[in-house]
Amino acid sequence: MSSINTNIAAMTALQTLRSTNSELLQTQNRISTGLRVSSASDNAAYWSIATTMRNDRQSISTVSDALGLGSATAEIASKGIETGIKIASEIKDKLLAARTPGVDRAKIQTEITELQESLKAVVGGASFNGQNWLQTSSDDEDARTIVSSFSRGSDGKISIGTISVDLESTRLVDTSTGASAGGILDADIAMATGTGTVTVLDLDISALEDTTEDLADLEAMISGVDAAIEKMTDAASTLGAVKTRIDIQKDFSDSLMAAIDKGVGQLVDADMNEESTRLQALQVRQQLGIQALGIANQSAQSILSLFR
Repeated sequence: MSSINTNIAAMTALQTLRSTNSELLQTQNRISTGLRVSSASDNAAYWSIATTMRNDRQSISTVSDALGLGSATAEIASKGIETGIKIASEIKDKLLAARTPGVDRAKIQTEITELQESLKAVVGGASFNGQNWLQTSSDDEDARTIVSSFSRGSDGKISIGTISVDLESTRLVDTSTGASAGGILDADIAMATGTGTVTVLDLDISALEDTTEDLADLEAMISGVDAAIEKMTDAASTLGAVKTRIDIQKDFSDSLMAAIDKGVGQLVDADMNEESTRLQALQVRQQLGIQALGIANQSAQSILSLFR
């Protein structure tokens, strides 16, 4: 039956064309965004998982940045201690030279004074991002913590890991004014004669003579500087171990971010080869649909010939 009120062929062609246009729009959106799932309406489950993983990835990226700062701070402190050990060793060598009777200890002290100023400058300059692990106060907390990890459990709860740095073992100069204040370099060295105490940073041999008492005090200074060098060596080893741990954790964080990117991509990324092939097919279907709709609409015109 032919009807001018209801053109079944045109309605069918129109419905097919609308469906094709909808699929074509979806394919074009995937090609333009590169995503198979770009919103919750595409796939609610995958979109939710991908959104959570992206947020976690951003948090891990922040942790990686924090680890980078911590690694740089540890490296600066380590370099400062290594330089401090070299300078302290030179001071000890000068003291050993001063142990020889008859030498001009005032001139040797001039050299020692310059080395002491260099040592103070090295300790004060071993700072990164406003933190100096070599020059701290014993009145404050004896540890610094660095955020080292971020993870999410199966129940959705997050956990944050930290790496602790013991500043008491790396403190070369104590900025505290308390009675018990003292780092490795400003710790008291008792004189053998019981005449008082000195530190590596302020010892003075210019007034010492070749008496038994003065030579005993000089030997006490040598022993005190040598003990400070040993403690600085231990502190450098501690900082080296901390830096190694930080670097390992940073490498793991970077690998974890790459794995998350890969996992998210497998969930939501579009296969461009598949989508390009699909686009070509849909464009052909769209053209055929338009032609079919045109033919269906022309069929109604043939009814007019019956009334001529």
